[in-house]
Amino acid sequence: MSRQIILYDTTLRDGTQGEQVNLSAEDKLRIVRRLDDFGIHYIEGGWPGSNPKDVRFFKMADRISLHNAHLAAFGSTRWPNIRPEDDKNVLALLETEMESITIFGKSWDLHVTEILQVPLDENLAMIGETVSCLKRHGRKVIYDAEHFFDGYRFNPAYALKTVKSAVDGGADFIVLCDTNGGTMPEKIREVLDEVLPGFSVPAGIHVHNDCGLALANSLIAVKSGVEMVQGTINGYGERCGNVDLLPVIGNLQLKMGYQCVDPDNIKKLTGLSRFVSEVANVPPLNQRPFVGKSAFAHKGGVHVSAVQKNATAYEHIDPALVGNRRRVLVSDLSGKSNIDYKSGELGIKLGGNGVESRKIVRKIKELEDQGYQFEAADGSLDVLIRKLTGQFEEPFTLESFRVTIEKNVQGISTSQAIIKISVGDKQDITAAEGDGPVNALDNALRKALIKFFPIIQEMGLVDFKVRVIDGKDATAAKVRVQIESRDDQEIWTTIGVSTDIIEASWQALVDSVEYKLAKSQLPEEI
Repeated sequence: MSRQIILYDTTLRDGTQGEQVNLSAEDKLRIVRRLDDFGIHYIEGGWPGSNPKDVRFFKMADRISLHNAHLAAFGSTRWPNIRPEDDKNVLALLETEMESITIFGKSWDLHVTEILQVPLDENLAMIGETVSCLKRHGRKVIYDAEHFFDGYRFNPAYALKTVKSAVDGGADFIVLCDTNGGTMPEKIREVLDEVLPGFSVPAGIHVHNDCGLALANSLIAVKSGVEMVQGTINGYGERCGNVDLLPVIGNLQLKMGYQCVDPDNIKKLTGLSRFVSEVANVPPLNQRPFVGKSAFAHKGGVHVSAVQKNATAYEHIDPALVGNRRRVLVSDLSGKSNIDYKSGELGIKLGGNGVESRKIVRKIKELEDQGYQFEAADGSLDVLIRKLTGQFEEPFTLESFRVTIEKNVQGISTSQAIIKISVGDKQDITAAEGDGPVNALDNALRKALIKFFPIIQEMGLVDFKVRVIDGKDATAAKVRVQIESRDDQEIWTTIGVSTDIIEASWQALVDSVEYKLAKSQLPEEI
């Protein structure tokens, strides 16, 4: 039977110390439920002694039932020269009524003498007495030996004394921390090989990613014998972040034969990553291993041709194992294989002789040379392929449009758009206002088209991005506009390129509407 590895998630505490990561108490509860469903063993909810939000969170969390996880409160050892029973931080931990409590203490003598500025023996007492106090109150105690690897490097005897104080106090777990994230993997292995044989309680690892080695250090620690891995979802955390638990789980369970979660839950890995990203309001990293949007994306024509024959040629696992999916990108690097695969994925039939595929490749390479980027705009790619293969006709024609922006003396800006279109032999002139020129143009276009194509009411614009393609021409530079639209079935992205941001926006808006109409049954008569 494979060895069980205990997963300890600290997204809600250590993860929120990362830039741009801020979670409300309600956000934390949503993530707790998702982590519990996934099968995380311990979830660190926060530090009740540090802020009112975490106090409120623990009061709310006490009312929910968890099926797989233990919720842990986090805090520090007692302050110097005070009894644990009189320390506000320790009392706050006990008041959460959590069965599991994690505390950290100093392992590095530099921190003791220069940061805390207390005698070395007092630090040992702070650790032992705090653990002992929590144990007397019936709590399971996880002790995080902060800066252990740096402390062991400079003063190994003292670093081990701090661990002994925690063990003597009754700690259930000792977690060794590479808090500065600067220890090399071979050093992690060397230290663990030296110290773990002398431990009488299970050990864990807690590492940061300052040298880009957090994953390697966590994996090598498991091979060296630790039983718990602490980390965060998506690697959120201070500075360069904590170890990302997602590739930890993927590698340990799918590559190395360890047991982390129920095998049926591995397929939830991608969904968990994106859920936490959404709740934290942090854009997902496309290149994130196992779960990123680009993790199984293929762009080069040689790669796509190989993947069509045997996916293992360029994929280390089946993406479905972790809930991800294969993506074939179309760009100026594309070959016929990319177009054949992508057309099939989009539900577009091509001629079997390859002539249409080559025609599409030439057009895409020409457009990408002008600044288009179809790998991130499936909606525009769909419309382009249909037009080039004669499977889609323009549903309307633009006769003209005018956009005006007015700013009054109070500093309030308003935008209006007037658009004239032709649908068959009928013309329509429509005006609309909006929050900015692009929104006004979008409102006017959809207002005009709804009269002819009522299905347009189902769609809406949800995101708008602008990127300068080449800044050397300053304000006259080409821009690429990317628009994300959705209905109740799907989300699609379209693109436009021009030196005029309004014109680029218009192109993307039209593609968005045409994509919706291409996916729908058009009326036979207008």
